[in-house]
Amino acid sequence: MVTAEEAEPQPELPEGKQGVRSLWRNPDYVGWWTGNTLSALGTSVSAIAYPLLVLSLTGSVTEAGVIGSANLVGILVMTLWGGALADRVSRRAILVAVPLVQAVVLGGVAALVGSGRAAVPLLAVAAAVSGLCAGLVLGASTPALRRIVPKEQLASANGQAMGRDMAAQLLGSPLGGVLFAVARWFPFAADAASFVFAALGALNIRKPLGPDRQEDAPATTVTQDVAEGVRFVRHQPFLRFVVVMASVLNMVAQAFLLLLIALVRHRGGGPDAIGVVSALTVAGGLVGSVFAPAVARRIAPRLVLCLAIWAFTLGLAVTALVPQVWQIAVVVALAEIATVPANVVLQTYVMQLVPDQLLGRVAAVNRFGAYALEWTGPLLAGLLAFLFGVPGGMLALLIVMVPLGAALALSRSLDVLGTPIGEVQELAPVPGAREEVRPEPQGAV
Repeated sequence: MVTAEEAEPQPELPEGKQGVRSLWRNPDYVGWWTGNTLSALGTSVSAIAYPLLVLSLTGSVTEAGVIGSANLVGILVMTLWGGALADRVSRRAILVAVPLVQAVVLGGVAALVGSGRAAVPLLAVAAAVSGLCAGLVLGASTPALRRIVPKEQLASANGQAMGRDMAAQLLGSPLGGVLFAVARWFPFAADAASFVFAALGALNIRKPLGPDRQEDAPATTVTQDVAEGVRFVRHQPFLRFVVVMASVLNMVAQAFLLLLIALVRHRGGGPDAIGVVSALTVAGGLVGSVFAPAVARRIAPRLVLCLAIWAFTLGLAVTALVPQVWQIAVVVALAEIATVPANVVLQTYVMQLVPDQLLGRVAAVNRFGAYALEWTGPLLAGLLAFLFGVPGGMLALLIVMVPLGAALALSRSLDVLGTPIGEVQELAPVPGAREEVRPEPQGAV
């Protein structure tokens, strides 16, 4: 078995300096981070430009929603296959070639818009193809990052990635609106350029990104590789728990976001107030991502997770009860600050526990499971608001969150979180094996 240490030679430290050098002195990481930051910003820009364009062409909210749905479906469809391919073929090739395809697609959209030939069916196809490409890139990103970053710095890298995405979301919407006002094709051209930078960032990484070739490995199909990743997750209690928890939380989060908009209107806020509350929610996540690595190092991981879930649960209740819009904004921002470190902790443990040759598939299975119930969130919000009213619907989400919080405190599936992240051992890489490598001495997975 190739271990993370064998696959990832540690960078030499500057003379006289103790510990691991800063991520910002790691040129592979800097190139990776820069390319992905520009790509994330470009994606946020086009994400707001698509509905603006469709609304300006047709005035239909439904048709605008079709574009977003086409993109999400594309990501979901390709997620499992992208993870399997990342464990079969060159991850570097995926991270270079696929963004270039995305650049061509977005460049084509810009050309159609600029020439006045944009039509909703064509835009939906472009969004779906871009989503399929995103699924491939996501599959290779997690195992590639573990090769680029020393294990002692994975929490910092994950926190910075989350902060990057939050910042891109915060800045991308207003920037997309400004670029759209300058010229309708401009946001799509900017996104196309951002994918080129992402490809260049991956191309210039010097470390081998894998996967490592195993000459004695039996030939398998992509479908068999996907099934192997599913079996591995199914037979590991910690990974199973993470997938189920993420799926439930994403469903609740989507319901919460829709109820939050309805609640702001219920409390007398208009579109501007809704925008401010949404922006503060993202800003809270950005602040939380800044502190996440330090929190992960200084506070017991299981305690971080429990505090995050109960902070979100308390935030639901308080948000439903406070009478003023500004109070809603403050509560939501504080809850978001508290919850982000838990995401960083879980992602870091998964990256450490899963062998490199399975990481692409397992990360893809986790991602697919996390998204599986997300689409039901808005439907749940509508049902609860119909049954109990908007504030009552928000409180009704506690029916899901309270048992989840109790499960976090009681479940033995999370015993591995008692082992410091630097001491966690990889799980046995045998697909379907029920015998696991047990971290010592705090408990088994």
